[in-house]
Amino acid sequence: MKPDLDALGALGDAGWYCVRSILWIADFELPKTVVALRGPVLNEVGVILSCGASLHWEDGKVATFHCSFLSNLTMDVTAIGTKGTLHLRDFIIPFEEDEASFTMATESWFNELVTGWVPKPSEHTVTTDLPQEACMVREFSRLVGGIKGNGQSPEKKWPTFSRKTQLVLDAVKASIEKGFEPIEVVS
Repeated sequence: MKPDLDALGALGDAGWYCVRSILWIADFELPKTVVALRGPVLNEVGVILSCGASLHWEDGKVATFHCSFLSNLTMDVTAIGTKGTLHLRDFIIPFEEDEASFTMATESWFNELVTGWVPKPSEHTVTTDLPQEACMVREFSRLVGGIKGNGQSPEKKWPTFSRKTQLVLDAVKASIEKGFEPIEVVS
């Protein structure tokens, strides 16, 4: 909440997860441009408390997100494609520590009388014996152990994913600072 510590505020916190999920869905292809949505809320020292943006790709894909320290706790992702929809309701911090669920629909349409969907969305639950934070530490330990103990090379994808996420976040902040102008994302 202090500009000399993290001036990105909600954008650098919850927004990081929003952008990362968007990039994951887009197979980590960077958008061509980013446009911040009007009406961000900043605190008295200029730290972002609430904002949103739209991301635009050359092939016509568009993604939007909103992140906020002021809104009611909401952590939803909806990905809509030409052949299906994926909806996650608790993608940052799950409602429950040992499970998370998502729904998906593939090639759904209205039934003959237009009174329902065919096929209906299916709900899936993923369970785990450890909280996500413990899984993250376990994976990090596995990666470090592979490098130190087995002489493996570090995986290149994680720094690449992090850099791309940060490039988009920086573009959103630049768009806010430049009066909501489109900002080209350059890798």
